[in-house]
Amino acid sequence: MRPEDHNILIIDGACGTNLQQMAIPASAWDGREGCNEILNLNAPEVIISLHRGFVEAGAMVLETDTFGANRVVLAEYGLADKVGEINRAAVRNARTAAGGKADVYVAASIGPGTKLPSLGHIEVAELAAAYTEQMTALIEAQVDLFIIETCQDMLQTKTALVTCLATQERMAAHIPVMVSITMEKSGTMLVGTDIAAACATFAPFPVLSLGLNCATGPADMESHIRYLSRHWPGRISCVPNQGLPEVVNGRTCYPLRPDEYAQAMRRFVTEYGVSIVGGCCGTTPAHTRALVAALQGVAPKKREAAA
Repeated sequence: MRPEDHNILIIDGACGTNLQQMAIPASAWDGREGCNEILNLNAPEVIISLHRGFVEAGAMVLETDTFGANRVVLAEYGLADKVGEINRAAVRNARTAAGGKADVYVAASIGPGTKLPSLGHIEVAELAAAYTEQMTALIEAQVDLFIIETCQDMLQTKTALVTCLATQERMAAHIPVMVSITMEKSGTMLVGTDIAAACATFAPFPVLSLGLNCATGPADMESHIRYLSRHWPGRISCVPNQGLPEVVNGRTCYPLRPDEYAQAMRRFVTEYGVSIVGGCCGTTPAHTRALVAALQGVAPKKREAAA
């Protein structure tokens, strides 16, 4: 089977917040603390262990540790010449963790980067070139899925999507592409785009799904998910944080318990027809395990044709 053949897809949980809880030797960072992607090369056992925890919890999709593995971001750490090496290693680590399971897929995580074109931080051509280099390496490594995620700027998102489709065409690849935008507490993306405009923008593109991830928990995503349920014709994804972060005893914590998260996701599946679910910041294997249990025997609600 292929990822798109499944009635429900369960994506793994957080990368960054889980790495923060793991014992990682200082030498693995090589003086580049904050660059999670370097761990694919310097501490592959850490990344494999992270992925394996989610496989054991029942996740069907593993997101590669490549969120910032493009030339623009890696250059900030002096790693611009390591794009291909890091992306290929990330896919290899995820494959190792999957252990050859036929129903566990490797998805390439494509983040927004640190420079947004709508804010004048970077030219579209430079951003597209960086995505082309990264996506070429990921296609060569034979990923099963692309997830263009945590999108805060429509111009950045379209650049990533158009580049992904063009790169696949050039390489004769046929890999499904998910698009996941981030809606702030204000009700729009960072640069002001609302959910209706996002729907209209992506309607012409052959994407597997459109959905939300990061920034907020399920409660603050519900109105946007409801809109997608009524107006987006394709599959819907929902990958929330575990609520809004709180600082407890000097540490950032996410308050949503695994059972609360799982029941919220189950309701989104049964009430709004969401068919791709997972977790973002704060999500642990315990959250994934609860989600898998909550979705046993559950089918997404059949939706009316989008208006």
